[in-house]
Amino acid sequence: MNIDSLKQAVDETSQVLRNGGIILYPTDTVWGIGCDATNPTAVEKIYKLKKRDDSKSMIVLVDIPERIPSYVDQVPEVAWDLIDLATKPLTIIYSKAKNLAPNLVASNGSIGIRVVKHEFCQKLIQRFGRPIVSTSANISGMPSAVNFEEISDEIKSGVDYIVSKTFHKPVSNKPSSIISLGQNGEVKVIRE
Repeated sequence: MNIDSLKQAVDETSQVLRNGGIILYPTDTVWGIGCDATNPTAVEKIYKLKKRDDSKSMIVLVDIPERIPSYVDQVPEVAWDLIDLATKPLTIIYSKAKNLAPNLVASNGSIGIRVVKHEFCQKLIQRFGRPIVSTSANISGMPSAVNFEEISDEIKSGVDYIVSKTFHKPVSNKPSSIISLGQNGEVKVIRE
């Protein structure tokens, strides 16, 4: 992949996100459906496409750890260590989300955030300047799509933009680990 094609894909995808569109894109794990994590209308489009109950919150991707405090009221100290030590994709659930689409935040006020280690995703989030939603590219209840060919036509035709599969270079071929952190630093493993 050359630099020009990466920059062009990032620019095009960023424009779709700015316009409130939803994207189908490769992440550091499985293929994802995403949108602007601060746009409730775009978030609603994803719930409808996935036929998913909006009480099941989705996760948010950021490009660098330093962005997390913009979207979480208080980041427990242990979070920084977990992010530094993670050897595979790790989503951390924080309490007291802020500055995100209300329909993205769980009913208890929490939000799952992953610092993505995937060149395309990092550059997209940097260019876009806001976090993006990430949820597996499937109808709710169906298996996650590791490869582009596994994504249903219903999903492919339901998004506004499909990122080229040439950027698919997963760190892991399964969904991220999930850890929930309490305000006092309690750690609970949700998914290994």
